[in-house]
Amino acid sequence: MKILVIGGTGLTGRLVTKKLANLGHQVIIGSPSHGVDLMTGEGLSQALENTEIVIDLSNSSSPEEENAIHFFQTAGKNLVKAELAANIRHHLVLSIVGTDDALEIGYLRAKKYQEDNIKNSGIPYTIIRSTQFYEHTDAIIAVQGQADEVFVSKIDYQPIALEDVTDYIVQFALEEPKNGTVEIAGPTRANMDDFVAKYIAISGKPIKVVSDDNSKYMHLVVPRSLLVPAEEYNAGKIHFEDWALNTVVS
Repeated sequence: MKILVIGGTGLTGRLVTKKLANLGHQVIIGSPSHGVDLMTGEGLSQALENTEIVIDLSNSSSPEEENAIHFFQTAGKNLVKAELAANIRHHLVLSIVGTDDALEIGYLRAKKYQEDNIKNSGIPYTIIRSTQFYEHTDAIIAVQGQADEVFVSKIDYQPIALEDVTDYIVQFALEEPKNGTVEIAGPTRANMDDFVAKYIAISGKPIKVVSDDNSKYMHLVVPRSLLVPAEEYNAGKIHFEDWALNTVVS
Protein backbone atom coordinates (compact mmCIF):
# COMPACT_ATOMS: atom_id res chain seq x y z
CA MET A 1 0.00 0.00 0.00
CA LYS A 2 0.96 3.62 -0.39
CA ILE A 3 1.24 5.25 3.05
CA LEU A 4 1.93 8.88 3.91
CA VAL A 5 3.85 9.37 7.17
CA ILE A 6 3.45 12.95 8.36
CA GLY A 7 6.49 13.79 10.47
CA GLY A 8 8.44 11.00 8.83
CA THR A 9 11.80 12.71 9.42
CA GLY A 10 11.45 12.72 13.23
CA LEU A 11 12.77 10.03 15.56
CA THR A 12 9.46 8.15 15.68
CA GLY A 13 8.73 8.79 12.01
CA ARG A 14 12.05 7.40 10.81
CA LEU A 15 11.49 4.13 12.66
CA VAL A 16 7.89 3.82 11.43
CA THR A 17 8.95 4.56 7.85
CA LYS A 18 11.71 1.94 7.98
CA LYS A 19 9.40 -0.74 9.38
CA LEU A 20 6.71 -0.07 6.78
CA ALA A 21 9.26 -0.12 3.95
CA ASN A 22 10.65 -3.43 5.25
CA LEU A 23 7.12 -4.84 4.99
CA GLY A 24 7.03 -3.86 1.32
CA HIS A 25 4.83 -0.77 1.50
CA GLN A 26 5.42 2.39 -0.51
CA VAL A 27 6.10 5.11 2.05
CA ILE A 28 5.88 8.83 1.35
CA ILE A 29 7.46 11.14 3.92
CA GLY A 30 5.38 14.19 4.76
CA SER A 31 7.66 17.00 5.86
CA PRO A 32 8.73 20.40 4.51
CA SER A 33 12.12 18.95 3.57
CA HIS A 34 10.28 16.46 1.35
CA GLY A 35 7.99 19.05 -0.24
CA VAL A 36 4.97 18.60 2.07
CA ASP A 37 4.05 21.56 4.28
CA LEU A 38 1.03 21.14 6.56
CA MET A 39 0.92 24.82 7.47
CA THR A 40 0.45 25.97 3.88
CA GLY A 41 -0.97 22.79 2.37
CA GLU A 42 1.82 22.79 -0.20
CA GLY A 43 2.50 19.32 -1.64
CA LEU A 44 -0.33 17.60 0.24
CA SER A 45 -2.48 16.80 -2.79
CA GLN A 46 0.44 15.26 -4.65
CA ALA A 47 1.54 13.22 -1.62
CA LEU A 48 -2.00 11.91 -1.10
CA GLU A 49 -2.52 10.80 -4.69
CA ASN A 50 -3.38 7.05 -4.63
CA THR A 51 -2.53 6.98 -0.89
CA GLU A 52 -4.64 4.72 1.32
CA ILE A 53 -3.31 5.39 4.82
CA VAL A 54 -2.06 8.52 6.59
CA ILE A 55 -0.01 8.22 9.78
CA ASP A 56 0.06 11.58 11.56
CA LEU A 57 3.14 11.97 13.75
CA SER A 58 3.29 15.73 13.28
CA ASN A 59 4.26 18.05 16.11
CA SER A 60 4.53 21.75 16.78
CA SER A 61 7.95 23.40 16.83
CA SER A 62 7.54 23.96 20.58
CA PRO A 63 5.04 22.84 23.26
CA GLU A 64 4.28 26.46 24.15
CA GLU A 65 0.50 26.93 24.18
CA GLU A 66 -0.01 29.54 21.45
CA ASN A 67 2.47 27.88 19.11
CA ALA A 68 1.02 24.38 19.60
CA ILE A 69 -2.62 25.41 19.20
CA HIS A 70 -1.87 27.43 16.06
CA PHE A 71 0.04 24.51 14.55
CA PHE A 72 -2.53 21.79 15.22
CA GLN A 73 -5.47 23.96 14.17
CA THR A 74 -3.89 25.08 10.90
CA ALA A 75 -2.26 21.75 10.05
CA GLY A 76 -5.39 19.82 10.99
CA LYS A 77 -7.69 21.85 8.74
CA ASN A 78 -5.34 21.55 5.77
CA LEU A 79 -4.83 17.83 6.30
CA VAL A 80 -8.54 16.97 6.61
CA LYS A 81 -9.45 19.00 3.54
CA ALA A 82 -6.82 17.26 1.43
CA GLU A 83 -7.61 13.79 2.79
CA LEU A 84 -11.34 14.13 2.08
CA ALA A 85 -10.54 15.07 -1.50
CA ALA A 86 -8.21 12.06 -1.79
CA ASN A 87 -10.70 9.63 -0.18
CA ILE A 88 -8.22 8.39 2.42
CA ARG A 89 -9.42 5.14 4.02
CA HIS A 90 -7.53 5.31 7.34
CA HIS A 91 -6.00 8.17 9.33
CA LEU A 92 -3.92 7.29 12.41
CA VAL A 93 -2.89 9.87 15.02
CA LEU A 94 -0.27 9.42 17.74
CA SER A 95 -1.44 11.25 20.86
CA ILE A 96 -0.86 11.24 24.64
CA VAL A 97 -2.56 9.43 27.52
CA GLY A 98 -4.49 11.69 29.86
CA THR A 99 -5.17 14.36 27.24
CA ASP A 100 -8.73 14.87 28.55
CA ASP A 101 -7.62 15.14 32.17
CA ALA A 102 -5.38 18.23 32.12
CA LEU A 103 -6.77 20.58 29.51
CA GLU A 104 -5.45 23.50 31.55
CA ILE A 105 -2.11 22.59 29.94
CA GLY A 106 -2.00 24.37 26.59
CA TYR A 107 -0.15 21.61 24.74
CA LEU A 108 -2.73 19.02 25.78
CA ARG A 109 -5.53 21.32 24.62
CA ALA A 110 -3.76 21.49 21.27
CA LYS A 111 -3.48 17.68 21.10
CA LYS A 112 -7.18 17.40 22.01
CA TYR A 113 -7.98 19.65 19.07
CA GLN A 114 -5.89 17.38 16.83
CA GLU A 115 -7.86 14.35 18.04
CA ASP A 116 -11.28 15.99 17.76
CA ASN A 117 -10.49 17.38 14.33
CA ILE A 118 -10.03 13.91 12.86
CA LYS A 119 -12.89 12.41 14.90
CA ASN A 120 -15.31 14.91 13.41
CA SER A 121 -13.93 14.77 9.86
CA GLY A 122 -15.79 11.71 8.60
CA ILE A 123 -12.47 10.05 7.73
CA PRO A 124 -12.05 6.52 9.20
CA TYR A 125 -9.51 6.90 12.00
CA THR A 126 -7.55 5.39 14.86
CA ILE A 127 -6.12 7.45 17.72
CA ILE A 128 -3.25 5.93 19.69
CA ARG A 129 -2.71 7.52 23.09
CA SER A 130 0.74 6.64 24.39
CA THR A 131 2.45 7.10 27.73
CA GLN A 132 5.81 8.88 27.82
CA PHE A 133 8.74 7.16 26.14
CA TYR A 134 11.68 5.59 28.00
CA GLU A 135 13.84 7.82 25.82
CA HIS A 136 12.43 10.86 27.65
CA THR A 137 14.24 9.98 30.89
CA ASP A 138 17.30 12.09 30.09
CA ALA A 139 15.03 15.10 29.50
CA ILE A 140 13.46 14.65 32.94
CA ILE A 141 16.94 14.64 34.50
CA ALA A 142 17.99 17.71 32.51
CA VAL A 143 14.87 19.78 33.19
CA GLN A 144 14.26 18.76 36.81
CA GLY A 145 17.90 18.60 37.87
CA GLN A 146 19.99 21.08 39.82
CA ALA A 147 23.73 20.46 40.13
CA ASP A 148 24.14 16.84 41.26
CA GLU A 149 20.49 16.36 42.30
CA VAL A 150 17.31 15.71 40.34
CA PHE A 151 13.94 16.37 41.93
CA VAL A 152 11.37 13.79 40.87
CA SER A 153 7.78 13.29 41.96
CA LYS A 154 6.30 10.00 43.16
CA ILE A 155 3.44 10.33 40.68
CA ASP A 156 2.29 7.23 38.79
CA TYR A 157 4.42 6.48 35.75
CA GLN A 158 4.29 3.76 33.09
CA PRO A 159 6.61 4.72 30.22
CA ILE A 160 7.10 2.68 27.05
CA ALA A 161 10.02 2.03 24.72
CA LEU A 162 10.00 3.91 21.43
CA GLU A 163 10.57 0.59 19.68
CA ASP A 164 7.28 -0.72 21.09
CA VAL A 165 5.50 2.52 20.18
CA THR A 166 6.54 2.24 16.55
CA ASP A 167 5.53 -1.43 16.43
CA TYR A 168 2.03 -0.50 17.62
CA ILE A 169 1.79 2.39 15.15
CA VAL A 170 2.58 0.05 12.27
CA GLN A 171 0.25 -2.66 13.60
CA PHE A 172 -2.78 -0.40 14.08
CA ALA A 173 -2.18 1.53 10.85
CA LEU A 174 -2.35 -1.67 8.81
CA GLU A 175 -5.47 -2.92 10.62
CA GLU A 176 -9.00 -1.71 9.99
CA PRO A 177 -9.73 1.74 11.50
CA LYS A 178 -10.95 1.57 15.09
CA ASN A 179 -12.95 4.80 14.79
CA GLY A 180 -11.96 5.21 18.40
CA THR A 181 -9.01 5.48 20.77
CA VAL A 182 -6.56 2.82 21.94
CA GLU A 183 -3.95 3.28 24.65
CA ILE A 184 -0.42 1.90 24.82
CA ALA A 185 1.97 1.80 27.78
CA GLY A 186 5.02 0.00 29.07
CA PRO A 187 4.78 -3.37 30.87
CA THR A 188 5.52 -1.92 34.34
CA ARG A 189 3.87 0.77 36.47
CA ALA A 190 5.69 2.41 39.37
CA ASN A 191 6.43 5.87 40.73
CA MET A 192 8.30 8.21 38.42
CA ASP A 193 11.16 8.62 40.91
CA ASP A 194 11.69 4.83 40.86
CA PHE A 195 12.20 4.81 37.09
CA VAL A 196 14.60 7.74 37.18
CA ALA A 197 16.58 6.23 40.08
CA LYS A 198 16.93 2.92 38.21
CA TYR A 199 18.16 4.68 35.09
CA ILE A 200 20.72 6.72 37.03
CA ALA A 201 21.97 3.62 38.85
CA ILE A 202 22.34 1.63 35.62
CA SER A 203 24.00 4.50 33.76
CA GLY A 204 26.34 5.34 36.64
CA LYS A 205 25.51 9.05 36.53
CA PRO A 206 26.80 10.94 39.62
CA ILE A 207 23.32 12.25 40.40
CA LYS A 208 21.10 11.81 43.46
CA VAL A 209 17.33 11.46 43.10
CA VAL A 210 15.38 13.61 45.55
CA SER A 211 11.82 12.26 45.73
CA ASP A 212 8.79 14.38 46.59
CA ASP A 213 4.99 14.28 46.57
CA ASN A 214 4.49 17.49 44.58
CA SER A 215 2.82 15.77 41.58
CA LYS A 216 5.02 17.77 39.24
CA TYR A 217 6.20 16.76 35.80
CA MET A 218 8.63 19.00 33.91
CA HIS A 219 7.71 21.74 36.45
CA LEU A 220 3.98 21.39 35.69
CA VAL A 221 1.56 20.34 38.44
CA VAL A 222 -0.44 17.42 37.02
CA PRO A 223 -3.00 14.90 38.31
CA ARG A 224 -1.26 11.97 40.01
CA SER A 225 -2.42 9.43 37.41
CA LEU A 226 -2.19 11.65 34.32
CA LEU A 227 0.78 9.77 32.85
CA VAL A 228 -0.63 6.23 33.04
CA PRO A 229 -3.41 4.50 31.05
CA ALA A 230 -6.94 5.10 32.24
CA GLU A 231 -8.42 1.66 31.57
CA GLU A 232 -7.55 -1.12 29.12
CA TYR A 233 -4.28 -0.70 27.27
CA ASN A 234 -1.84 -2.50 25.00
CA ALA A 235 1.40 -3.28 26.84
CA GLY A 236 4.85 -2.96 25.34
CA LYS A 237 7.25 -5.91 25.42
CA ILE A 238 10.48 -4.16 26.35
CA HIS A 239 11.16 -3.73 30.07
CA PHE A 240 12.68 -0.50 31.34
CA GLU A 241 15.75 -2.13 32.89
CA ASP A 242 16.57 -3.96 29.64
CA TRP A 243 16.19 -0.74 27.66
CA ALA A 244 18.40 1.17 30.11
CA LEU A 245 21.12 -1.47 30.05
CA ASN A 246 21.09 -1.55 26.27
CA THR A 247 21.14 2.25 26.09
CA VAL A 248 24.14 2.52 28.41
CA VAL A 249 26.07 -0.17 26.50
CA SER A 250 25.34 1.36 23.11
